[in-house]
Amino acid sequence: MASYNKVILMGNLTRDPEVKFLPSGTAIANFGLAMSERYTDRQTGEQKENVCFVDVEAWDRQAELVGEYFTKGSPIFLEGSLRYDSWEADDGTKRNRLKVRLQRFQFVGRRDDNEAGGGYTDARPAAGSGQAAAYQDAPAPDTSQAPSGTEDDIPF
Repeated sequence: MASYNKVILMGNLTRDPEVKFLPSGTAIANFGLAMSERYTDRQTGEQKENVCFVDVEAWDRQAELVGEYFTKGSPIFLEGSLRYDSWEADDGTKRNRLKVRLQRFQFVGRRDDNEAGGGYTDARPAAGSGQAAAYQDAPAPDTSQAPSGTEDDIPF
């Protein structure tokens, strides 16, 4: 059976990320994300908005970065996968939910309400802070020391 589990979302955090650490030292961050869709009702011509709320879970270094640089209202662009949780509540009822497990994220410029004209500021960590931007591709390997290939090296 073929399957593919990929979610791509861009929205704003609905609450400050809650970062916890396992006894092993592994960080876990949980936060809510809201995405809105605006449309015009064909019958009334009225502008309407649907808002979708999603729970997101980040692990390890990404959890630490999310906890350090994001707060309620911060915009974020992310890729992840859907996870299904099920449990039994204290009252004995069975509960379940879908959430997104963060795989990669990208900082998105955010609105700076303090500036005249309502400009946008860069939400990325300052250069030199030692924090790499999360969502970058891995650097290309250094090939300066690699032996050069010749036609004799081809196995066919």
